[in-house]
Amino acid sequence: MSRAPAFARIDLPEPLAQAVWRGDALGGTAHPVIPSGHALLDAELPGGGWPCRNLTDILTTQNLQAEWRLLAPALAQVMRLGGSVLLIGAPAAPYLPGLVGEGLNPRQLLRIDASSLAERLWATEQALKASCFTAVLSWLPHAQAGQIRRLQACAARHPGPVFVLRPAESRLESSAAPLRVVLGLGPSPHPLQVEILKRRGPVLDHALQLARWPAALAPLLPQSQPVQPAIRQPAPVSVPAAMPSRQPSSRPSHLPLAEPHAALDGLAARLAAIAASS
Repeated sequence: MSRAPAFARIDLPEPLAQAVWRGDALGGTAHPVIPSGHALLDAELPGGGWPCRNLTDILTTQNLQAEWRLLAPALAQVMRLGGSVLLIGAPAAPYLPGLVGEGLNPRQLLRIDASSLAERLWATEQALKASCFTAVLSWLPHAQAGQIRRLQACAARHPGPVFVLRPAESRLESSAAPLRVVLGLGPSPHPLQVEILKRRGPVLDHALQLARWPAALAPLLPQSQPVQPAIRQPAPVSVPAAMPSRQPSSRPSHLPLAEPHAALDGLAARLAAIAASS
């Protein structure tokens, strides 16, 4: 039996070589990216950040609400570049004081309360067709593969990053999004766990542990747990004029905790006891 011939690596002309992605290497991108604010994650993302003009599929446990910890640094950069952040179908009103602490400007935060899937899909598509520099976050727990494919086609013309948030069970379904990540929490004190499910590059066989918590939690965290500050420098991207600012809804709501925080709760109880006895 003859052996299959080995394929030789071909040296391509430079202009063509830049356009070709080899499957054993991390791919690049022809479009701008927004650094995620997590150095460990940026090192594994094609282009070194969240892609613009493409869809990012974020799969997470419902009611976990860790997406703000993951995305806040990048969203703050979008705002500093003059853009807005558009929320479509968010499960709860964002807690504005907490977002301000992460470097987000409430005047550049727009929220659309769309309840049905049809309303959310329509609002998302219109936002992507507006060609304004915005970061779009759309919660689409029941979206089908064909609907994600349509949004990806629209996202290809949108100058900013686009995030679709869906339940973790959707990892078993196909998706046209070029980048898919699964978001979870590790054990106490609950660092972010990010599994890159799909990217333009080789398979990553382990989840990334991102040690980043809101700065307001610093007094309650163990001494060995660093709190990464929000990134203040602007991202090296070129963007069009921003969407006009609008006043967002100002109804704050505290986000429910998704998992027990025994270590933090115990510390809080001791601090309360000391305050009561003094």
